[in-house]
Amino acid sequence: MLLTLAWGALFFPGLFTLCTWALRRSQPGWSRTDCVMISTRLVSSVHAVLATGSGIVIIRSCDDVITGRHWLAREYVWFLIPYMIYDSYAMYLCEWCRTRDQNRAPSLTLRNFLSRNRLMITHHAVILFVLVPIAQLKQQHTLLYKVNGILTLATFLSCRILLFPFMYWSYGRQQGLSLLQVPFSIPFYCNVANAFLIAPQIYWFCLLCRKAARLFDTPQAKKDD
Repeated sequence: MLLTLAWGALFFPGLFTLCTWALRRSQPGWSRTDCVMISTRLVSSVHAVLATGSGIVIIRSCDDVITGRHWLAREYVWFLIPYMIYDSYAMYLCEWCRTRDQNRAPSLTLRNFLSRNRLMITHHAVILFVLVPIAQLKQQHTLLYKVNGILTLATFLSCRILLFPFMYWSYGRQQGLSLLQVPFSIPFYCNVANAFLIAPQIYWFCLLCRKAARLFDTPQAKKDD
């Protein structure tokens, strides 16, 4: 755990520093701001690849989606914590580079950064201080764990599934169409693409619901069965 945390604390800032140094050496005509911006995107891309790869390994290694466990799922949480802290600093650094020519006071830059990125900062803070500790509790029958499960279901449903009918509804409102008329008023390939996108989301949501059903099965109910 601590070793993974330490590796993450070294890896992400180190990769950012290396990318910035390499860009400034290879592209002397670029400004410091350009190098910082591109370096942050490169590090984010590396993290995305690592997270995706970890997910694929975990999925392929677990036979039971409900009770299956994999060491990588546990360890990557600790690898994620330094990234969230680094990413918050990197976003602030980008804001500072973008506005440094305006001779703003550091406190004003910080306030503007928090105001412009409040949603992302909230996202990082919730992951660091709420979801990660809850995930590490391993107390599936506590109220806090169940509340976290409900929030996970609600956010997944609203952000990954209801997003699609919302897009259709928004388009219909703009074009003066009802929700049911929209699929017949847009190109067929758009419907096909959306179907391919929403299908795995529905599948994953069903798995989450199955997990939640097991979560809310009280020990007494299992005993009665």
